[in-house]
Amino acid sequence: MKALTWQGTAKVSVESVPDPKIQEPTDAIVRLTSTAICGSDLHLYDVLGPYLDAGDVLGHEPMGVVEEVGSGVTGIAPGDRVVVPFNISCGTCWMCERGWMAQCETTQVREYGKGAALFGYTKLYGQVPGGQAEYLRVPQAQFGPIKVPEGPPDERFLFLSDVLPTAWQAVRYADVSPGSTVVVIGLGPIGQMSARVARFLGAERVIAVESVPERIAMARRHGIEVLSPSEVDDIPAAVLDLTGGRGADGVIDAVGMEADSSPFQEFAQRAAGMLPDSWARSAIEKFGVDRMAALKTAFDCVRRAGTVSIIGVYGGQADPFPMLDLFDKGITIRMGQAHVRRWVDEIMPALTGDGDPLGVEDLTTHRLPLDEAVRGYDMFKNKEDGCVKVVLKP
Repeated sequence: MKALTWQGTAKVSVESVPDPKIQEPTDAIVRLTSTAICGSDLHLYDVLGPYLDAGDVLGHEPMGVVEEVGSGVTGIAPGDRVVVPFNISCGTCWMCERGWMAQCETTQVREYGKGAALFGYTKLYGQVPGGQAEYLRVPQAQFGPIKVPEGPPDERFLFLSDVLPTAWQAVRYADVSPGSTVVVIGLGPIGQMSARVARFLGAERVIAVESVPERIAMARRHGIEVLSPSEVDDIPAAVLDLTGGRGADGVIDAVGMEADSSPFQEFAQRAAGMLPDSWARSAIEKFGVDRMAALKTAFDCVRRAGTVSIIGVYGGQADPFPMLDLFDKGITIRMGQAHVRRWVDEIMPALTGDGDPLGVEDLTTHRLPLDEAVRGYDMFKNKEDGCVKVVLKP
C-alpha cells in the first residue's frame, strides 16, 4: 500500500510499505477514505525527529471502512464506516473506566514513562504505524473505532478522530459556562473548533488571538471576535479593556510549542533537531526548548481565579513558568492529550442533528490525494494558499 512516511527532519515522502495484517484478536483493518494532517504532525516534521526512524508511517486523524476484524472484536464488522481516535485505549482498565483514555494502562508506553499509545507518532508513544495511508491496523478495536452513519460526507465525522474531541476537552477544561468570556490563543484547526465549541456550549463572548488573515476570516464567519498582533500592540491589555479590567474567565492555549515571537526557544528547537539523536533526546528531555509566547499571553489574559486550558502540545522538560504570578492570581491550569472516547457521546448529537452547528464542514481548506501529501505538509507548515486544514484522500 501507499503511505506517507517520515524520512528525516523536514522531509516526508509517500512510499510503498507492507499492507497491515491482523496481529491480535482485538485488531481491525480499516480501508481509509479520509485522513487529515494535524498540527502535531508538524512537531514530528521539525522537532521530534530524534524519536522517529526513517520509514515511520505518520498520521492520526483517519476514517474509513472496516475490512477485517479479529476474533475478539464484536462492536464493529466488515463494511462498517468508522472514525479512528488518535489515542489507542482499551476501554476497561482503571484509567479508561474513569474517562482518562489518553492514560490507558493497557497501552501506556512504560519504557518512556508516557501515556496511551498514539497512531503515527514517536517512540515515546509506541511508534504505531499511522493513518496517512491506504490501510490502517487498529489495535484495541473492540473499543476504539467510532461507528458513524452512512450518508453525510466524511468531513461531517472525520474530525471526531482528534480535532473535535480535543477542542471539546479544551473548552470543558477551561470551565466554560453560560455567560462566560473565553479567549482562544491561536486559530489553527484546534483553535478554530475550540472557539466554535465555546460558543456552542454557552460562552457569551469568545475572543481569539491570531495574525493569519485566512484564519481570522474563517473565525469571523462563525461569529468569533479576533485580535490580531499585527493590529494590537498589547494583547493582554486589549483583553483587559474588553472585559472591564477583569480578564477572561477561561483562556485556551491552542498553539503550544510552535508559538511565534520566541526567538531563543526557536533557536533551541532548531539546534536540538540538528544534534545526533541521543544528544537531541537529552536536550529535549532536560531543557526548556518550547516557545512560550502563547502560554505567557494566556496567563496574562486570564482573570484572577480563572482557568487556563492548555491543549497545544509542549515538549520541553524544563520550561520556565511564571510561578509568582500564577500563584498570586490563583490560576487553575488544566492540560493533556484529549480523552477522545470520553467526549464522543456529548459531541455526536451536534453532528447527526439538523444543520451543522459546529461548522465542521467549514474547516477543511484543501483536499488532496495521498500522493500529494508532501505538498500538503509544505502548505500547512508555511500557511500558504490560505491553508487552515488539509484532508488527504487515499
